[in-house]
Amino acid sequence: MGERGGSGELSAPRLRGDTPERAGLDPAELGRLVDDVRALTTGERPWAAGAVVIAGRGPFVAVEEAAGWAVRYASYDPETDTGVELPSAARVPMTVTTPFDLASLTKVFTAVAAVQQIERGTLGIDAEVGAYLPDFRAAARFGMTVRQLLTHTSGLRPELPLYSCADDAERLARLQAEVPVGVPGTYCYSDLNPLVLQHVLERITGRGLDVLIHDGITRPLGMTATRFGPCPGAAATEDQRRPWAKADRGMLRGVVHDENAWALGGVAGHAGLFSTARDLAVFCRALLAGGSYGPARILGPDFVELLLTPPGLGFAMDQPGFMGELAGRGAAGHTGFTGTMLVLDRATDTFLVLLANTVHPRRRPADSRPRAAAGTRVARAVRER
Repeated sequence: MGERGGSGELSAPRLRGDTPERAGLDPAELGRLVDDVRALTTGERPWAAGAVVIAGRGPFVAVEEAAGWAVRYASYDPETDTGVELPSAARVPMTVTTPFDLASLTKVFTAVAAVQQIERGTLGIDAEVGAYLPDFRAAARFGMTVRQLLTHTSGLRPELPLYSCADDAERLARLQAEVPVGVPGTYCYSDLNPLVLQHVLERITGRGLDVLIHDGITRPLGMTATRFGPCPGAAATEDQRRPWAKADRGMLRGVVHDENAWALGGVAGHAGLFSTARDLAVFCRALLAGGSYGPARILGPDFVELLLTPPGLGFAMDQPGFMGELAGRGAAGHTGFTGTMLVLDRATDTFLVLLANTVHPRRRPADSRPRAAAGTRVARAVRER
């Protein structure tokens, strides 16, 4: 049953903790999920220093667990290729309320903010970017569209070294002049797409992306732990130094890890948000419920459908590489370079959030097998209703 809002209209149920059985999930399979996550944070070279997992179905949170350390290492030693561990008393345990640098999970919030403007009629999904940003000369010349930005089909390269620019004026000039290197209409994942989209949204609304996401998404949903940094108390990320990183910043905690987002002041369309697993579960639940959570509505059901219809707007769809067996029936989600992931499966009304600081103490080649394994655990836990 739903809840009655102040206007008397039926509102979408809020999340609440309950048993796996009540959620229609197998407790044994979820127990294996928790064991798997704990194992990822142990040993001399763990997959992640720490992790938080939350999973549920419908309005029920069936599992919410933390493992390992939010801060384990003081630095990284390139001579031994190991982290320099802090004394036990100086380490910070991971908890279920620990915020994480979301990295590219920021992109899905940028996408929702864009679809909100589409719903309001202030943004056309097939409109040309040049209609809103005539000063973005390359985008205008090549007829780049809003849909292409949202589906990574603009032809823009994966990234630009904006962190190496002298100032904001040079960063903006480089982005404005950037031409497609691929064939428009062909998929190429790129951080530049949500960066250009950020400029579109800020131009048509007169508000910053941080304000749009706060006022349009996190505040109405009660996601009080979700915001752009700095975020004291967040899980540590990387001892960021050249040559393995693109800047020399030392051990990072509570400031954005992505070098371009850092150079842009911490608020960027592709990275910069911090959040907790519970807040992201609320976000997933709102989309699974057609855009509503409690008395709040962030999107109408038709626009949630637009957002999550393959190939997805800002979301990846049915990707077994990180979703495991949740993929295949219209599951949507995203990953982040720092070790973050969320997946929502509308076919079974389930959600999974796995947050980890895999780049602590330094970045490694991406390994999404643990994410896919977690998705498979949740998929196999689903019981018939």
